Amino acid sequence: MQRPSGMSRIKYISFTILFSCVILQSCKKDAEKMTREELAQELSKEKYYTKLLSYAENAGIKTEKFSVGEAARVFALLEETGYGHQPSIRYVNKKVKADTAILRKAAEELVKGEEVDKVLQKLEPEFSVYKNLKKHYTRLIQENKQDSAALVAESLNAYRWIRRQANGAPRVVMVNIRGAYLTGMEAGGKDIITMRTVAGKRETPTPTMDTYATSIVTNPYWNVPKSIAIKEIFPKASKDASYLSRNKIEIINGQGEVLNPEDVDWESMTADKFPYRFRQETGEDNALGLLKVEIKNPLSIYLHDTNARYLFKSNQRWRSHGCVRVQHPTELANFMAGEKLLKNDSLTEPDTASLPPKWHKLKKRVPVFLLYLGADCNAKGDLLYFADVYKRDAPKF
Repeated sequence: MQRPSGMSRIKYISFTILFSCVILQSCKKDAEKMTREELAQELSKEKYYTKLLSYAENAGIKTEKFSVGEAARVFALLEETGYGHQPSIRYVNKKVKADTAILRKAAEELVKGEEVDKVLQKLEPEFSVYKNLKKHYTRLIQENKQDSAALVAESLNAYRWIRRQANGAPRVVMVNIRGAYLTGMEAGGKDIITMRTVAGKRETPTPTMDTYATSIVTNPYWNVPKSIAIKEIFPKASKDASYLSRNKIEIINGQGEVLNPEDVDWESMTADKFPYRFRQETGEDNALGLLKVEIKNPLSIYLHDTNARYLFKSNQRWRSHGCVRVQHPTELANFMAGEKLLKNDSLTEPDTASLPPKWHKLKKRVPVFLLYLGADCNAKGDLLYFADVYKRDAPKF
């Protein structure tokens, strides 16, 4: 029997190796064909999971609950990295579920061997402010400034939450109550508008919210909230017959009819049992100014213009009963509408005082967030800190 030559043996060995590789490759599952559980099981291996945890920590995420690389935690960690968790918010209109298709795609890319940093960066918000906050967070950790880093971490999570709740909306509006300013951002991550605001006093704080705007109202009536009617309007009106007319405030009954103040038996009534409501007429003297942004919520909170625009010059802008006054109402209205809804000077023309209210329903929902952030970045990328005006961080005994 003739033995194979040396060249033949080399060819045989090469063929065997190639055949083995083909067999192994065919046995190995394509990431796109793997089940969610199989992807999670693969990514829970140490060679993947330690890198995922490290990236999350650098984004200000508390990874203690994700520390063990169990398959069940893998997608939860990916979701936290891209969409965050609910901050401390008093009213949330509806919690939006994370996009599972995006999370799965990220898992597939990781299993295919793509770099962890590149994959997870695509998961995170595109807001420029978010990227700047991450840079500052890294610096603060390196400088061992844990308290400051913790504030930045909260803001990072807030922007991840905004990304979740925006749910693909073309634009969003965020009010930082603690800093008394408003920012309008487009879906691509660019800050389009910024302006000062006047928020609630410590006694009547602006509540945190996650909701959306429904319409713009020009020349709005001010329907006086019951709390203000009882504490402020009724006592003055019952003692001063001309108070209501001087301030252009009307008395409205249950049928929506305007009553003559002289026909009201003030002496037989008390503030808490007053059967009517107060409404201030439209015009420049109106407490809401000449524009109001209605946002969905059960707390009677909205964004609005003001007849006391001088307040925006002050650095102490926590003066309202809870609603948010905005510095540039027409700019905000146009941003929310996504078109030139109003002329920039349309709210300063003399004849606007006599115009009736007009509703401009927004064609698309605009997510609105009223948050209480202790740190944020300005347009230049500078890190800013804000005083705890409502003393929520004060120790409790």
